[in-house]
Amino acid sequence: MSVQLQTPDLCRNGVEHRACNWLASANSADGYCTACQLNNTIPNLTDESNLALWQTIQFEKNRLVYSLLRFRLPVFSQQVDAETGLAFDFLDSGSNPNSEVLTGHARGLITLDIREADDAHRETIRQAMGEPYRTLLGHFRHESAHYYWDRLVKDSPWLDTVREVFGDERSDYGQALEQHYKTGAPSDWASSYISSYATAHPWEDWAETWAHYIHIVDTLESAAELGLALDPTTGRSITLPTPDEFDPYQDRDFTTLISKWAPVTVALNMLNRSLGQSDAYPFVLSTTITRKLSTVHDVIRGADDWPQRTKMRQRA
Repeated sequence: MSVQLQTPDLCRNGVEHRACNWLASANSADGYCTACQLNNTIPNLTDESNLALWQTIQFEKNRLVYSLLRFRLPVFSQQVDAETGLAFDFLDSGSNPNSEVLTGHARGLITLDIREADDAHRETIRQAMGEPYRTLLGHFRHESAHYYWDRLVKDSPWLDTVREVFGDERSDYGQALEQHYKTGAPSDWASSYISSYATAHPWEDWAETWAHYIHIVDTLESAAELGLALDPTTGRSITLPTPDEFDPYQDRDFTTLISKWAPVTVALNMLNRSLGQSDAYPFVLSTTITRKLSTVHDVIRGADDWPQRTKMRQRA
């Protein structure tokens, strides 16, 4: 008697909307993949412009979820656990001019204005805010940091260490943001913060640093796949270890990650300049910033022994 194996199906969002290239989750009753099961609200897809924006959003969100899963972080929806699960609301600020959509995070729900997927709209805001870097993927990585603060830092053995490095998050958040938008960042912010917005409050410093750490690790994975980099000292090409030899998502040595990152940033910027573009990596990692990145690294890699994380894994 032959046994017929069931082949996993493409995610329903891929079949119906060409908005996902993942396979449906094994435990999915509705045909959605692990990433799409996190969707709580999606825009009106009968509007073709909304569909195009949502397709872009979906692929960037999936890249975030890919990173979270590669880090072996718990990823499960609010349908699984309404209190500690993760969910996404993708809202259209253009549908109601009297109702502002703020991209942000609250109690596991990440909200995104779908207009952020429009390059022209996002670039206008980037220039108005004086930001050297603003991307859709950056938004997702930033907001995920607020979610994992609640899951991995709050009430955990890491809290005192994180407060020592990033500051005391118990300072009034609303007042801190109001002051930041009123006066801006200190003139010397770049010596201690990865972005000017990171100066607003310890939570935002954590979120900006968390997002930047994922930028580094995910780009290192791509560089390892290509096997090419540039030596910042000699200017000569070098070969990075193959993916079998070096997995940035699982490497526990932060010093190794940073040492391999510097040549990649030089290569990125040199290639961009050759194309007449601004630097792809307009950042300088000071000692203080590097320590913050190292702390994020330690929380992600070293929280395996925390009982609460084990419980979250079981839910996932």
